[in-house]
Amino acid sequence: MSTLRKHVSPTPLPVGEAGLLAAARTGDESAIRALVQANNRRLFRVARAVLRDDAEAEDVVQETYVRAFTRLAGFEGKSAFSTWLTRIALNEALGRLRRRRPTLDIELLEQALDEGGAEIIAFPGALPPENPETETGRMQMKALLEELVDALPPAFRVVFVLRAVEEMSTEEVAAYLDIKPETVKTRLHRARKLIRAGIEERLSPAFGDIFPFDGERCVHMADRVVARLGR
Repeated sequence: MSTLRKHVSPTPLPVGEAGLLAAARTGDESAIRALVQANNRRLFRVARAVLRDDAEAEDVVQETYVRAFTRLAGFEGKSAFSTWLTRIALNEALGRLRRRRPTLDIELLEQALDEGGAEIIAFPGALPPENPETETGRMQMKALLEELVDALPPAFRVVFVLRAVEEMSTEEVAAYLDIKPETVKTRLHRARKLIRAGIEERLSPAFGDIFPFDGERCVHMADRVVARLGR
């Protein structure tokens, strides 16, 4: 790729990935920034799902962009640019994971897990908080979910993030990871089962405290009953 140049054209940036890529190939800084901003979240989530470390995932994202933009001539456009970027990020993250834990065997981790059925769980949407207590509860649930996703076996964690968080299709995930769609479905199913079990384990001690009817409420009820009986 040629040396970066500031975007000084009086015309607006091209619309769409193809137009931005054409501009990026000329070293147009504004086009490169637009492509980076469009793909940041997905690449970070993918790398974070593999490595479970924010700083290292950010390094992977940066390395992905450097590799991609210095090798744009090799991008033939057979898939979307975002797909190509995601594959680079996955390869970089998995390479770092292998160097960190060379004996890791994902297939053995899969075989060690129960293959029984599991219910599909629903995750809370990004609704605006109604009050500070609601916001606190939402953040606590978010932290719990992140912790449970981090605890998933690597093969399950990547599939879960791509399917449930990034909302990619089964076929897209299968293409990214070079696995069968049936394998994607199985790993997603097991990931949801593990997360559901983790939620139930964490929250079940609190079940006995819900809908309390004690203290003043209990006393007032007794007073009302006694008053009614005395009439």
